[in-house]
Amino acid sequence: MQSNVLEYIEETVTRVPDKVAFADDKEQLTFSAFYHGARAIGSCLAARGIYKEAVLIYMEKSPSAIQAFFGTIYGGCYYVPLDEEMPARRIDLIIESTRARVLICDEDTREKAEKLNFEGEILLASELVQTAEDAVALGRIRDNAIDTDPIYVLFTSGSTGVPKGVVGHHRGVIDYIDQLSDVLELDENTVFGNQAPLYFDACMKEMYPTMKYGATTYLIPKQLFLFPIKLVEYLNEHKINTVCWVVSALTMISAFGTFDEVVPEYLHTIAFGSEVFPIKQFNLWKETLPEAKFTNLYGPTECTGMSCYYHAEHTFEIGDVIPIGKPFHNTEILLIKEDGTEAEPGEEGEICIRGTCVTHGYYNNPEKTAEVFVQNPLNPYYPERIYKTGDIGKWNGQGELLFISRKDYQIKHMGHRIELGEIDANVTLVEEVKTCCSIYMKEEGKIVLFYVGDIDKRSLTKALKEKLPRYMLPNVMIALEQLPLTANGKMNRLEMENIYTQQKESRRKKS
Repeated sequence: MQSNVLEYIEETVTRVPDKVAFADDKEQLTFSAFYHGARAIGSCLAARGIYKEAVLIYMEKSPSAIQAFFGTIYGGCYYVPLDEEMPARRIDLIIESTRARVLICDEDTREKAEKLNFEGEILLASELVQTAEDAVALGRIRDNAIDTDPIYVLFTSGSTGVPKGVVGHHRGVIDYIDQLSDVLELDENTVFGNQAPLYFDACMKEMYPTMKYGATTYLIPKQLFLFPIKLVEYLNEHKINTVCWVVSALTMISAFGTFDEVVPEYLHTIAFGSEVFPIKQFNLWKETLPEAKFTNLYGPTECTGMSCYYHAEHTFEIGDVIPIGKPFHNTEILLIKEDGTEAEPGEEGEICIRGTCVTHGYYNNPEKTAEVFVQNPLNPYYPERIYKTGDIGKWNGQGELLFISRKDYQIKHMGHRIELGEIDANVTLVEEVKTCCSIYMKEEGKIVLFYVGDIDKRSLTKALKEKLPRYMLPNVMIALEQLPLTANGKMNRLEMENIYTQQKESRRKKS
């Protein structure tokens, strides 16, 4: 049983030292080069007395950035990814929260790094990998390591605007990768196509299995996700057979007729998550790649990564919802009602998670940690911490978990409780609609629908009147050429609120 994620690379490098581990359009690293460079970075940190503390990684998305992550772990520290696309205010808050003494950058980010409000030492990754490996220092660090030591702090968005840093540890990652690998049947022949930014937990689906099995990961250039045909051509060029993407990245391909031009020839494993997959788009994928294995994954960053899975082995009827299935081995899902009792089958409750996957909580933020990392209300006998996801779910008649809604997306409108997801699901049933997302402007009491499609608002309203009760009809409809997405490819609801406010202000000035 492994107790340290570094054992992944140490075992793999002896088997396939010359195989490409990570590659992008600028560089590639073999397992041997990756291993020795990571040890060099760890040695450099040890020489500077940086130990058991946060190390900021401010680099372009690249194989070298991942190498810096592992180099940080070799140094007995935990990596904190930053990204140049993050707003300056967010980076300042992360620097303030971590109180890091060292920041690692690359040539592309060096100038920006020097302009940050960072008072520590700025190190260049390309110089660190030239450091002589100090086997004695690295051995001493390993001897003192335990499996609950943190290895990363990933900052997620906070409802107050202050980011929250989730602290992950060796034991949680090893358990997660074991379960994920079994579910997706990953091995050394797996060729990943990475979509997620490196500062999101989603990238762990590719990063750690690549190390564990001696697989290969291609970091797909971000701009290709704006050009579906070129994206699929890239998958074919590199013989990518496995993707673990957010739903919007997949629907961007299927919704715009890409399969009429080009089909992913090598894809046999498609994992998706983070959002509900519109049935119309899922069926297009399933019909295009009937032999491929499709798996719906669900889980929060606060529980290391994904916690549930469902193998979607058939197409679905319009109006169906793809289950999120059952928990990974060594993980339990509890559905807790508002009164603290457990929901019966068919009853809705908040999805709560217990198991090794639960992370340590939020870095330097005990108040927020205490709000959602709580004592198991079903266990009054001894301390047992679970994580409250804020998601609502229920068990169906087959014992499969269904995602209902975010607590945040349940609204009270015209005296009725409404799931915004139910509105979206019905809008996507309209043939001309490619994708959509509804939000609720609480102060105005208005449901606002954003959509992409070849249909005018009057015709869309008429179509929705046949599908939705009057109180669920959107009050405002805004057609866009494409919906705004977050850096991780999820629907950017905050940006939609800004668009609505700007359009409203523009109309006010004209009147």
